[in-house]
Amino acid sequence: MQSNLTREQALALLKTYNKEPFHIQHALTVEGVMRWYANELGYGADADYWATVGLLHDIDFENWPEEHCQKAPELLRQAGVGEDMIHSVCSHAYGLCSDVEPVHEMEKVLFAADELTGLIGAAALMRPSKSVMDMEVSSVKKKFKDKKFAAGCSRDVIAEGAQRLGWELTDLMDRTLRAMQSCEESIRKEMQG
Repeated sequence: MQSNLTREQALALLKTYNKEPFHIQHALTVEGVMRWYANELGYGADADYWATVGLLHDIDFENWPEEHCQKAPELLRQAGVGEDMIHSVCSHAYGLCSDVEPVHEMEKVLFAADELTGLIGAAALMRPSKSVMDMEVSSVKKKFKDKKFAAGCSRDVIAEGAQRLGWELTDLMDRTLRAMQSCEESIRKEMQG
């Protein structure tokens, strides 16, 4: 798996279509989480690819929410992004607004972790620290069970994602929390810079 974009090019492409700090921070979070997972699962050689897919996964969401994952291929092709990466980007919303099924392990991780990063991020904002650094999996489980909390984060997608990976839901939560902890400080600095 080879990304034909540098990180700088991918970030510039993201920012062409995304101006809201919330969307940029989410993209940076998913980028960091995907890099962590690539290294954790033995795909370190492909970590840049995994991270780039994470960074660009919601490229069309801010400006075209009704066409999410429908507009993305056009935007990515215009930037010279390869078809394999376009497939990976579009697979993260399978069953919601995309008919591109996650096939590779990287795509399954993205499918599972994307919604979960939203839930964990929302839970972190409720904490006095506003951080995931002092959060435990038990807190994530509690927020997951509360259907009114971060209602936009699909519990069904998160559960299906764990199932597609063959993981227990708690394992997915633990790993994704650790992934977010690994990149929180660098994202905070990048958002301030």
